[in-house]
Amino acid sequence: MNLPNKLTLLRIVLTFVFMFFLFSQGLGAKVTALCVFSLAALTDLLDGMIAKSRNLITNFGKIMDPIADKILVLAAFLSFIQLQLIPAWMVIVIIARESIITSLRLFALSKGIVIAASKGGKHKTVSQIVAIFIILLSLILKEAMKQCMSWQPDYDRVIADVGYWAMFSAVILTLISGVSYLWNNRHIFLGAAHAQK
Repeated sequence: MNLPNKLTLLRIVLTFVFMFFLFSQGLGAKVTALCVFSLAALTDLLDGMIAKSRNLITNFGKIMDPIADKILVLAAFLSFIQLQLIPAWMVIVIIARESIITSLRLFALSKGIVIAASKGGKHKTVSQIVAIFIILLSLILKEAMKQCMSWQPDYDRVIADVGYWAMFSAVILTLISGVSYLWNNRHIFLGAAHAQK
């Protein structure tokens, strides 16, 4: 297994480490969660750069890289729902999109066609990661201010609004990238539909 693929698998492992610290109590745990998430997000950048620069692109990487992204991001979003940081409907929309696209990608694979992650898909992932960063930073700020005895109940509304709009932006980009994916690969799915008639 080459280095980019190892980094992809490392991202999946780091996802569980991130969740452990996110659900742990205390400011230190939340800061550690942010650091682990940052490292996991960095592996997403590095595996692609290394694969392209060293010509180590493989079918395994094309398939597992977007799957590892989904595991990391969806784990964070589902955790945020559990912590009541974001509304569930936003995550449901994202999961629905990811489920449809992943199913279509696997369908294409069954036909011997490997569809790599698109630029739109990467932009979508970046928007989701940025939203997660913003929510984590807001959570850390809340924990820090509570320890300094300077937290006010009104701040909860501000924190909630910041997280909401960061997530809303990510949801919009997620939907746009999904439509773009379907349109750009319509020849694959329409061709299969015609072949079955």
